[in-house]
Amino acid sequence: MDISTIFIILGCIVGLWIVGKIFSIPLKAVFKLVANSVLGGILIFVINLIGGTFGFHIGLNVGTSILVGVLGIPGAILLIVLKIFM
Repeated sequence: MDISTIFIILGCIVGLWIVGKIFSIPLKAVFKLVANSVLGGILIFVINLIGGTFGFHIGLNVGTSILVGVLGIPGAILLIVLKIFM
């Protein structure tokens, strides 16, 4: 292995590190949104489980799951209030 090959390998490693740093921030946001949406879906499922004894049901779909995932507990309360008034 000569010195030019070593420099090329080091340059590729540094380039991949820079590209990884550039894309890691948006990727973290996407993973956080997906994780929060899954937790939001679980929260809606629990609300439906408890509310099923009273005849109360919120649709569990991508939109409601993302809404609760982004807004958290206030999003779940918003869905409950909207369901009551509609």
